[in-house]
Amino acid sequence: MNYMHQPEIDPVLLHLWGPIQIRWYSLLYVGGFIVGKFLLQKLAKEKRFLFTAEDMEQLVLWLLIGAVVGARILYCFVYDPRSLMENPLYLFQTYKGGLSFHGALIGVIIAAFVFARKKKIPFWNLADAMALATPTGLAMGRMGNFINGELFGRVSYVPWAIIFKEGGTEPRHPSQLYEFFLEGVVLFAALWILKKYLKRDGQISVCFLIGYTLSRFIVEFFREPDAQVGYLLLGLTMGQVLSIVMLLASVVLAFFLWNRYPNESSPAKKKRSKA
Repeated sequence: MNYMHQPEIDPVLLHLWGPIQIRWYSLLYVGGFIVGKFLLQKLAKEKRFLFTAEDMEQLVLWLLIGAVVGARILYCFVYDPRSLMENPLYLFQTYKGGLSFHGALIGVIIAAFVFARKKKIPFWNLADAMALATPTGLAMGRMGNFINGELFGRVSYVPWAIIFKEGGTEPRHPSQLYEFFLEGVVLFAALWILKKYLKRDGQISVCFLIGYTLSRFIVEFFREPDAQVGYLLLGLTMGQVLSIVMLLASVVLAFFLWNRYPNESSPAKKKRSKA
């Protein structure tokens, strides 16, 4: 069978100077935040969300910095600590690749929490809006992974398998596209449908966390594990271990939020109104 090959797209759009370059992945990463800002400003017009479009204009920069810093730190300390120990400056060499979604999530949560306190916005109210906007960014990030030919899947001979340049001569699952579909398209559609029925602050956020966790856990069965990490306990990957931790935390959070208020609406919504 003649299998498809990785598309001939140079991951680097522009070479500027030395290691400084503009990559498609970077553009798509930033593009995800731009689309997210558009959605957040759209949500700001809805009565249930207690922030303004101007708030979201400022928030996006906070989230971008939090995501990059968190993603890089967790990747270096969890996925590639050896390179970090050999060269501490590796932490800042983002042009070599290496970002973790779970780290980005932690960074985004911290940035959003500080921003919400500063602006006196109920955190879970803001978090729900961010959850609705995030899948578009995930989708664009996975397209960047596909263009780079990184994070490819395990060897497979299914008809839609692809031969990646860095993956040898054997065809592999295009796991980046699986993640694009599950984390991006499916999760986005599910959350916007559930938005009509989930009224308590934090419920949409919990659904996002659970939805992402299940999507990532499933795709990891088709994705090639990081070479420096390999398989862990019971044949699970690091991504699956982190997903299990995330799922357990999401269940605890769900129990707390579902029982936090006796009524459908959060009392926080009665304390702050948009001008």
